[in-house]
Amino acid sequence: MNRPLETINQKIPIDPKFGVSLSIKRDDLIDTEISGNKFRKLFYNIREARAQHHQTILTFGGAFSNHIAAVAACGHRYGFKTIGIIRGEEVKFFEQDNPTLRFAKKMGMELFYISRSNYKNKEDVNFSEDLKAIFGKFMLLPEGGTNDLAVKGCEEILSAKDQTFDLICCSVGTGGTLAGLINSAKPHQRVVGYSSVKDPDLKRGICRFVTHNNWDLFQADCGGYGKVDPSLIEFINGFKTSFNIPLDPVYTGKMMYHLMRQIEQGVFPKGTNILAIHTGGLQGVAGMNWRLKQTDLPQLI
Repeated sequence: MNRPLETINQKIPIDPKFGVSLSIKRDDLIDTEISGNKFRKLFYNIREARAQHHQTILTFGGAFSNHIAAVAACGHRYGFKTIGIIRGEEVKFFEQDNPTLRFAKKMGMELFYISRSNYKNKEDVNFSEDLKAIFGKFMLLPEGGTNDLAVKGCEEILSAKDQTFDLICCSVGTGGTLAGLINSAKPHQRVVGYSSVKDPDLKRGICRFVTHNNWDLFQADCGGYGKVDPSLIEFINGFKTSFNIPLDPVYTGKMMYHLMRQIEQGVFPKGTNILAIHTGGLQGVAGMNWRLKQTDLPQLI
């Protein structure tokens, strides 16, 4: 993998009465198939896989996982066999209807469905040995891709031009991207994570990768992981119409939804210069719309 080109910071007009400025780092534009933080997380992992002469990469994810799609695309592009351990045996019956899993299979990923109870054992050593008995030798990537090499890649999100910002905001799933930002932020900068998951161990997990205390973590799940409500859909659609910036409904969309409301509520001091990281995940829009078709909610544009 080649290093991504410098991504642009797109200015978002904010009513002067709020006294802050806001820009979005468009990491979603890094790559059409391996976008945003997934490219960052996989960059050094793919290099390590080659250095260790691995031919197969195995990882975990849900039915609409950005990580599953990105690993599958990496395997197709860089010559690795990929295996995706998918949460929920029932998901295989909807495989052909699911845009994420359809794409992963198109990229050559072998999908292996396990029960949700067994999926909870994904970090157990014995479970890993069972998988080796089935699939042979492989490089294991954790769910969401967060490991030391992933954090190293995410430490490269911020560049010299970003030193003018006071506040760095980012959506959070497994915490690897936030950890990279925490490690690379300058002393005058504070990093704020907006968590899309209700995970009591999330903060402790992030602390495994960081040594600074220059950060905060807010809950931004909007009713639960992978769930949306009419106000969130309206916000995402309005944001795209107003600024020509698509947002995914699981991560960056929820982060921006909460961030904009905090700005309107005067949470941040006057003069604060804010940079929000767009972590990509736009492949998930099609999957969310597939699910929304089964409800009375409007779709994402």
